[in-house]
Amino acid sequence: MIRIVFGTVALRVLDLEQMEEDYMKLKPLSDRVVLKMVEMEETTKSGIILTGTAKEKPQVAEVVAVGPGGVVDGKDVVMTLKVGDKVIMSKYAGTEIKLDKDELIIVRQSDILAIVE
Repeated sequence: MIRIVFGTVALRVLDLEQMEEDYMKLKPLSDRVVLKMVEMEETTKSGIILTGTAKEKPQVAEVVAVGPGGVVDGKDVVMTLKVGDKVIMSKYAGTEIKLDKDELIIVRQSDILAIVE
């Protein structure tokens, strides 16, 4: 992490290499993928601010780790996702976990519906 000090105000800037090392603590198995949810806007197009309970669970995420694939349930699974892909996932899929301050979700590759380009 890098600290930048302006007078009495100190800002923290994310160190991308450190962030990658933190996610490397998680190594998904077989056809699993670790996702970090992408923050959604908190206002509607018409300018209405949504409260925490009115928001839907976001379905867009960024891939932070990918398992090796292999034989899953008797079928050969080839991993088509890579770290950094933005994806749309099934609404209620996966297992939510916390790693440090980040909320992540682990899903099967088959729970990924599309890659956002």
